[in-house]
Amino acid sequence: MKISVDEIPQSPKEIDFSESIEDLNQIYSRESNRDFGFPSSLDVHLVYYRSGQEIFFSGQFNGSFKGRCARCLEEFEFTLQKDFDFILTPDPKKSGHRAEELHREDLGLSYYSSDEIDVAPLIGEQVMLALPTRPLCAENCRGLCGRCGVNLNRERCDCSIAGSDPRMALFRTLKVGR
Repeated sequence: MKISVDEIPQSPKEIDFSESIEDLNQIYSRESNRDFGFPSSLDVHLVYYRSGQEIFFSGQFNGSFKGRCARCLEEFEFTLQKDFDFILTPDPKKSGHRAEELHREDLGLSYYSSDEIDVAPLIGEQVMLALPTRPLCAENCRGLCGRCGVNLNRERCDCSIAGSDPRMALFRTLKVGR
């Protein structure tokens, strides 16, 4: 969805729309380890307004995503609903091509430089920020056995728990209490 900068009012305006995020699947498919699958579109509620040259956006998105569990490697579906806020400021005019020092207060800023703002990449960025760091099918997921690879959520492993790990051999020779 594109919004003309000149048509952004000073009083908040609310809209509901469906935003396509299929591009995230294409971008993410380049990775060798695909942890997430993105829906074709998200339901978005957006409130926007301007104050001077700054444009304020807030809202919420929700959709059904796919994930690959980091513990058991099973694919699962989850719903992601997230509130977001961001501010766009006009792109500062740079004099020449010299590098400028970035200040701490500049780190959270996003800029616009055209007469139209495309909301799709901004929503896509908010989706990426909202994704969990490690996707888990359940908080109590037991994962895979480190020896035989069986999914411990589905079946019991026959491996001996007290197996000897060669990396721990040094600790078995230590005498405690002497």
